Amino acid sequence: LDRPAAVAAKRSGSPKYNECAKALRPALVGSPMLLLSREEGGIRLCKPGEDMFYETTTDFSGYRFLASSGKWFLVVDSRSDLYIKDVFSDERIRLPPLESINGGLYMVERVGSNEFKVTLIRGILNDDKNGDFVVVWQFEEGQFLGFCKKGDLHYRDIPIRVDVRREFRGLKDVVLKGYNLYSLVTRSFIRHLDLSGQDGFKDVSVIPRFPMWMPDTPRADFGTEGKKVISFSDRIAVTTSGEVLLVFTKAYEPFCERSRIFRVYKRDPKELDPNTYDTSLVEMESIGDEALFFDLGITVPADHTLGIEPNSIYFTRNDHFGHKNICIPCLIDICVYNIATRTIKRFPSLSNLKLKDAQWFLPS
Repeated sequence: LDRPAAVAAKRSGSPKYNECAKALRPALVGSPMLLLSREEGGIRLCKPGEDMFYETTTDFSGYRFLASSGKWFLVVDSRSDLYIKDVFSDERIRLPPLESINGGLYMVERVGSNEFKVTLIRGILNDDKNGDFVVVWQFEEGQFLGFCKKGDLHYRDIPIRVDVRREFRGLKDVVLKGYNLYSLVTRSFIRHLDLSGQDGFKDVSVIPRFPMWMPDTPRADFGTEGKKVISFSDRIAVTTSGEVLLVFTKAYEPFCERSRIFRVYKRDPKELDPNTYDTSLVEMESIGDEALFFDLGITVPADHTLGIEPNSIYFTRNDHFGHKNICIPCLIDICVYNIATRTIKRFPSLSNLKLKDAQWFLPS
C-alpha cells in the first residue's frame, strides 16, 4: 500500500482510530477479512476474532460490491458502470461500458443514465500477480454471460441457452478460478469454459453423463424437525485441484446456533453406474487441509499463521452474488463452519452491526 487509505478502530464504546493501513497492510495479507456494507452507507473492513475494524478513507458510497479477488473488488456504481477497485487505496480500473458487448446473439441497450432493459446482478473477478484480470458478469433476465480481460475494449458474449448443448443450457451458479469458468446449469450438469485464449472462450466440458444430483434422502438434521426453512441454496465450489463440489446450505426459523446446516458433496467414481443416469453424490466428511470460502466459490490451503482454519467453510450469505430472490431470501449469517465437528463459530463483535451485505475476501 503506497499511501494510508484506512485506519484501524478498536471496538471499545466509541471507535478509537489508532493505526494507519500502511503499517497494518503487511499483517493483513493472506488473512481472511470481511468487507461489511452498512445499511447507513459506507463500508468497513474487519478482521474477525481480533475485534478490529478498518475504516476506509476512500468514498465508496454509491458502489455495490459484486465480487473480489485478493485486494481487488468488482464494483458497479450508481450509473451502472463497472470498475475494479483496490479496497485499500484510491486505485481503480474502469471497465468497458456494459452496452459494448458484441460477438453474440444479444445486444445490451442503455435506456437511462443507470438503467438497462435488464438488471445487472452477477459478477465475478480474478486477477493474478502479473496484473492481468478477467471479469465475468450476467444480467438478471439475460440469456448470456459477458466477460472481458485486461486490454479489452468491449465484452464478449457467452451464450447459456442458445447454441449450447442441451445438457449445458441455463445457469444456476458460476465460479471463476483463474481463467477457468465453471457453471452449474439448470439440469445440474457442470459446464467448464477456458477463457484464456485470445479469440473468446473454449468449451472444455467433459461430455456429461451424470449431473450433480444430491441424494434423495439426505441425512436428518437433529433439532430441525418441524422448523420453517427461511433460507437455502445449492452452489458449487472448486477445489485447489480443480474438483467441483456441490455445497448445500439451509437456515431454519427461529434462527439460532443449530439452525444453519451445511452439506458438501462430491462425485465418487466408485458409485457411478455406466448404464443409468441415476446416481447420487457422496457427502464429504472432510475437505482435508483446505478451507472453503463460500462467497468466492473456491477452496484455499489452510494456514494457521494466517488464521485460515482447515476443513472449514467461511460463510456470509447463501448467494455468491447477493441476489435478492423473494422465494429464497439472502440471510446475512457471518460464520465459520467446521465440517468434521459440525460446529459453527460466529463473531459477537459483529452481532450489533446493521448490515445490508458482507463478503469474505483474502487480501493480496
